Amino acid sequence: MYNVFETDYLVIGTGIAGLTFALKAAEKGSVTLLSKDALIETNTNLAQGGIAAVSTRSDTPEKHFKDTISAGRGLSDPNVVKAVVSEGPRLINELINWGVSFDKNPDGTFNLAREGGHSESRIFHYKDKTGAEVQRALISRIKQHPKIKVLENTFAIDLITQHHLGEEVNRRKKNIECYGAYALDIKTSHIFHILSKVTMLATGGIGNLYLATTNPPIATGDGIAMVYRAKGFVENMEFVQFHPTSLYNPSERPSFLITEAMRGHGAILKTKDGQEFMHQYDPLGSMAPRDIVARAIDHEMKKSGDDFVYLHAEHLDAQSIRDYFPNIYNKCQSLNIDITSQPIPVVPAAHYICGGIKVDINGCTNISRLYAAGECASTGLHGANRLASNSLVEALVFADHASIHAALHIEDFRIRNEVPFWNEHGVTNPREKIFISQNMREIQQLMTNYVGIVRSDGRLERALNRMHIIYEETEYFYKKSKLSQKICELRNMINVGYLIIKAAQSRKESIGLHYNVNYPEKQKNEN
Repeated sequence: MYNVFETDYLVIGTGIAGLTFALKAAEKGSVTLLSKDALIETNTNLAQGGIAAVSTRSDTPEKHFKDTISAGRGLSDPNVVKAVVSEGPRLINELINWGVSFDKNPDGTFNLAREGGHSESRIFHYKDKTGAEVQRALISRIKQHPKIKVLENTFAIDLITQHHLGEEVNRRKKNIECYGAYALDIKTSHIFHILSKVTMLATGGIGNLYLATTNPPIATGDGIAMVYRAKGFVENMEFVQFHPTSLYNPSERPSFLITEAMRGHGAILKTKDGQEFMHQYDPLGSMAPRDIVARAIDHEMKKSGDDFVYLHAEHLDAQSIRDYFPNIYNKCQSLNIDITSQPIPVVPAAHYICGGIKVDINGCTNISRLYAAGECASTGLHGANRLASNSLVEALVFADHASIHAALHIEDFRIRNEVPFWNEHGVTNPREKIFISQNMREIQQLMTNYVGIVRSDGRLERALNRMHIIYEETEYFYKKSKLSQKICELRNMINVGYLIIKAAQSRKESIGLHYNVNYPEKQKNEN
């Protein structure tokens, strides 16, 4: 057990962004990698579809650029989009060299899938569990690297900045600086601090703010909340992407994802009475971008009163379904659904946050020495709606940029040893743990009902009022109680929920993933 831990690079999060950055940073210094669960428990590990990158003669970076800009409803940063679509192929090759396998055709060429919003087949994949294959290969390299120390079951509580060093230091510093993080050993409840020259946040998404989500239980917006509390910049939080097709199975959490690649393979969405409906909403039908498909399904369910719609794949070749989607096939078989002869019941589920911690092209936040990459970062790539399979390639590009930038500047930074220990004076073990679980459940209900796929000014106002009450209750409890993972996660969920609600209230239009019934005239060609 230790009270202080020092490292050149502190990486918080172990998905594709965190692992990639750690491997590259380890070439320049010591790396400490924090995972609040097991190393493998990440959003990346659950990613089914794949990684989008141009690799054929019929495809071009210009086409990928256009598809990304279109999906983002014009709010994407063109310079960022150009960087990602142009650098993606090189980083895909790097993954392959690191041991990641992607499916190939009999002639040795890559078997590329097509997903909604893409004009070409450009999705590198491994069956229907691409993320798990990427995670496997990267973890293997991480464990073999002598300069990388992994701390599993370790929760980052808060970033350490000059605000922790006393009023005199705080007055002298014009800009905010990050010196590491306070951390909780989940198994022992011991709190210590990790001091670093550079910190990378790769903490993933926010899906567990909603009742139905494809995200693992760890996705509680921790990195975004920590940056917000440290007075860092957060943006575009209103753009929460709901994956249109998660398996309808109310007893299961997280929701099992039915990859968009199934629709790219030819599966068709229909109502329970067998009517194809997507062409009423978009010329691309079932291959429309996710925001349109999710709203269409939501509208059809509300119109009919049904709990789900169907995804039909039984008209496709049965063997190809089993070959390309073995994970989905086996999962549905376990629920007595044979997808080669029966439709799959599906519903939208919270899947991805397009906003987050504002970063520049190098992954730098407005806080010196602090970087962010992956889903917790707002890079400018996604705009108002993420194009399918653009998230993993974005994580690769920004982890790469950040590692290069950090290596150029790390010698300018020093460890700040004067950081005080975490103050636990006067706290007690919480007696009312039901309070935490009840407030988590209430946050999920109000976010789902009031800040979900379709919003209104009235719903947002109700959500904000109730969130304020939960905040006041939780802060009192937090200050009096011995820290645990759950109370910290609840606090983070409140911060992130507040940010989503306030951002949604500020945007007086319906665009992309943010649809407000009070501003329908702003929506263009989407219904």
